[in-house]
Amino acid sequence: MPRKRKLLAQLSTLQRNNSFPPFDALENLNATPDGDSSSKSSKYFAIEKKNSSQLEADFFNQPCVSLAKSFLGQILVRKLPDGRELWGRIVETEAYLGGEDEASHSKGGKQTQRNAAMFMKPGTLYVYQIYGIYFCVNVSSQGEGAAVLLRSLEPLQGLDAMRELRSASRKGPTKLLKDWQLCNGPSKLCQAFGIDKAFDQRDLTQDAAIWMVPGHDLPGEQDMVATTRIGIGNRGEWAQKPLRFYLRGNKFVSVVDKKTEGEMEAMGHFSCS
Repeated sequence: MPRKRKLLAQLSTLQRNNSFPPFDALENLNATPDGDSSSKSSKYFAIEKKNSSQLEADFFNQPCVSLAKSFLGQILVRKLPDGRELWGRIVETEAYLGGEDEASHSKGGKQTQRNAAMFMKPGTLYVYQIYGIYFCVNVSSQGEGAAVLLRSLEPLQGLDAMRELRSASRKGPTKLLKDWQLCNGPSKLCQAFGIDKAFDQRDLTQDAAIWMVPGHDLPGEQDMVATTRIGIGNRGEWAQKPLRFYLRGNKFVSVVDKKTEGEMEAMGHFSCS
């Protein structure tokens, strides 16, 4: 027990000081003194490894716009069937506010079999298909029928697996995707993380294959750009509302709004870098 307490203390220190999760320190919890981890691996510590810093229900239980901003900098984790884990930092989101929002799938408060997840408890995944081929993933928030679309991720771990998954979903010969191309869009994100309709209505706080953990050095309001959403068509005033949020200067964002950034900079909204 003293050895495990010492390792846990070292892990805590590493998590405060490093940009990425200390996987080696976690693995050491299951190792015996002579280095053999196979015979005395503890199921308790295997579960603890997955959930040690997982974002819980309270995090998701906030208003839609607030959640969309709070997601920036947090980390999405996907565990593949073969045990590999994919990690990506959320760098772009869109808020869909429910009944009053003309661009939302739940506009008018209409609940259907397709959008049922939008009316479930905060932290529930809403996965839908576009063009009969691609998928997009959202997370429900406070508010009847409100949810946040995850638009782009910055890949952190498992990039080779992401490339495999992206390649498998594309037709014909494909070029090797660069890091910034893996998850810079909602359908690309789903391809790279192997997210399809089977993930609809799953709970991010309970699922064994997908969850979120806290990011490090989370951005402040001065690091975010608030601009119009993408691809929502003619939705009147709702097409102009600043309900898309992304991290300024991050090359993994799908679409940069230079005009809005210029206006925000002129007004002194950005921190000095």
